[in-house]
Amino acid sequence: MVNTNWTSVSHFVLLGISAQPEEKVPLFLLFLLMYAINISGNFAIITLIISTPRLHTPMYIFLSNLALADICFTSTTVPKMLQNIFSPTKAISYMGCLAQTYFFICFAAMENFLLAAMAYDRYIAICYPLHYPRILTRILCSQMVALCQILSHLHAMLHTFLMGRLIFCADNKIPHFFCDLYPLMKISCSSPYLNTLMIHTEGVIVINGALVFIIASYARIISVVLRSSSAKSKWRAFSTCGSHLTVVAIFYGTLTWVYFRPLTSYSAPEGRILTVMYTVVTPMLNPFIYSLRNGDVKGAFRKWVSRI
Repeated sequence: MVNTNWTSVSHFVLLGISAQPEEKVPLFLLFLLMYAINISGNFAIITLIISTPRLHTPMYIFLSNLALADICFTSTTVPKMLQNIFSPTKAISYMGCLAQTYFFICFAAMENFLLAAMAYDRYIAICYPLHYPRILTRILCSQMVALCQILSHLHAMLHTFLMGRLIFCADNKIPHFFCDLYPLMKISCSSPYLNTLMIHTEGVIVINGALVFIIASYARIISVVLRSSSAKSKWRAFSTCGSHLTVVAIFYGTLTWVYFRPLTSYSAPEGRILTVMYTVVTPMLNPFIYSLRNGDVKGAFRKWVSRI
């Protein structure tokens, strides 16, 4: 009888993005810059929304939670990656690896649900503007944020529990910069069938379900805007929707391409590049896409800077 809870490795080795010594410094500086932009941009958004009473509306409550999720999402992987670039061992403990997997999945799912909630907010605001305050109350907004968090943790618990059941033998080298699902399953010496089954069923429902909801919301928004008589309002709406959908396309496109394929077709070099897009690039772009193009946020930012 094999004990499926048993593992023979006490740690893993994260091989990182590149093994070339001449690429260490450029990669370190590049990811440090992107991480600094992500942290400072999202932290500024959170501070601005908290300190400006007129931004205490459902739209900006969702936005502040998305900014916080982006900070946590990137902080789950990037600091360890920056440390390992110059580390001779590049080691992470077994429990540390499972913890990183848990929080990575949790904050990725939270971003997924919050993007859907924000699409619903824009749908109500544009398609039913007169009923917006009555439909999307502060209580409902708080309940939606709480539901996003609960579902995210349940989603992460499921996949982390399944990962903890796998057996790892002699090979403890992960060809990635963090403990991602597919690289871990590739080096496991037990069958990852149940893990892949849940990714391709429950994972598809969670991720693609939210994506379908977002696309349907924006399709309805565009149809309403097209009936508007004002060319200026059309341009403004299409410009905003286009930038939002760009972020959605990057996040969901790379996420779907990495995980919703057979494990046998997974390529580590391709997976590393695509993972960077939704773990680092998208959280870095979100403050600019969702906030700096917003007149209310820019006005509040100018007042905040003038006070400082």
